[in-house]
Amino acid sequence: MWRHRVERQNPASSRHSGPGRRNRRRGLAPLRHRGFRYLLSGQLASNIGDACYAVALPWYVLAESGGTLLLGTTLVAYGLPRTALMAFGGLASDRWRPWTVMMVSDIVRTVAAAALAVAALLGPARAEFLVPVAVVLGAGEGLFLPGSFVIAPKLLPDTELQAGNALSYSGTQLSLLIGPALGSVVVPWLGVGAAFAVDAVTFALSALSLAGIRSASTPAVPRRHTVAGKPTLRRLLLGEPTLLVVLAITLAGSLGSGGLSEVAVPALAHGPLHTGAGGYGALLAALGAGALLGTVVAARLSRPRRPAVLCSAACLMQALMIGLAPYLGGAVTAGLALFGYGLCNALANIIMITALQRWAPPNLLGRVMGLLLLAGFGIFPISAAFGALLVDRLGPAPFFPVAGAILVAAVLGSMTQRRWRDLGRVPSHGRDGASET
Repeated sequence: MWRHRVERQNPASSRHSGPGRRNRRRGLAPLRHRGFRYLLSGQLASNIGDACYAVALPWYVLAESGGTLLLGTTLVAYGLPRTALMAFGGLASDRWRPWTVMMVSDIVRTVAAAALAVAALLGPARAEFLVPVAVVLGAGEGLFLPGSFVIAPKLLPDTELQAGNALSYSGTQLSLLIGPALGSVVVPWLGVGAAFAVDAVTFALSALSLAGIRSASTPAVPRRHTVAGKPTLRRLLLGEPTLLVVLAITLAGSLGSGGLSEVAVPALAHGPLHTGAGGYGALLAALGAGALLGTVVAARLSRPRRPAVLCSAACLMQALMIGLAPYLGGAVTAGLALFGYGLCNALANIIMITALQRWAPPNLLGRVMGLLLLAGFGIFPISAAFGALLVDRLGPAPFFPVAGAILVAAVLGSMTQRRWRDLGRVPSHGRDGASET
């Protein structure tokens, strides 16, 4: 009441505190919490190091006559344990504190990346050393990722959770811009060993930030979901259509996105659009810029009354954008469509993740997120193969509406389920604006 009396006595102050300013405050509110600041800074550093590693690895293998076979083997050695251990990483985050699991993973990866840096300084790439290091790095990533979705609800109050997820997502997008640029400077000037050393240092910084989180105060988040009896992942899968619907949407979106980014977009740039490598890079930049703007929109958005419905609408718009992209008349309009696709994709992801964090039983959140990550990453090879086959037979353009149609079918099917439509539903009196008043 005191705040309201002050506002009535100072009309000028009220005028300056308009919706735009409130939205900006809402988007940056999670940064008030020391633990979340540690998390965000550590993950930004780690993701930049990962992107730098992604530039250095092919150069290290190919420049030293390792050949594409060794490069492919190394990538498989990284990808398989990463995917396989995501479910266990979720279980570990539920059994122990997520920041502990993440910190151990970072420490192990620091040692592995440092060893790789030393090996790169001493000689050419050798399979007997490179493949085991890739296995360790991939396994560490698989253990780490589920905890990164579990930790935010433990660090932030419920009203700031969506903004916190958006800030984390925007950090990932920024790292995808900064990391490759850093790698493109470090590798030619200082060598691949220095780039791997940068990756090791960023893992160490991430581990230190997680150690700081252990001493930071963590606001309690109320339990949002209860299941009769003792909740288990099996009970959720058998008795909660919501989780199955989310899995279906995740699989449908991932089935299109892998083939899209790895096959269809470069084939479209090389073939029908004739833009060359520069145009392909511009299309990817448009996609990334759209995703970054989507995180800004999500961060400044008040808690939606029906998040699942808003998420479904964003997915449908995303499908429309991607389906039209190759048929709009040129590279510029295709880039605009990819920009819209990235925006809607980021917005839908943040809303869905936040709704699930509020919905899932706290003791199962890691396993739920691990299962979703397993679905998304596990279908990637199938998506890439599906995209390659379709593009080879029909050309790149038809793949875009096919990918959009798969997502539309999954979303429209989910909208027939009332439990999905009501996921995270907030009564009118429980919205952010009302609760603040």
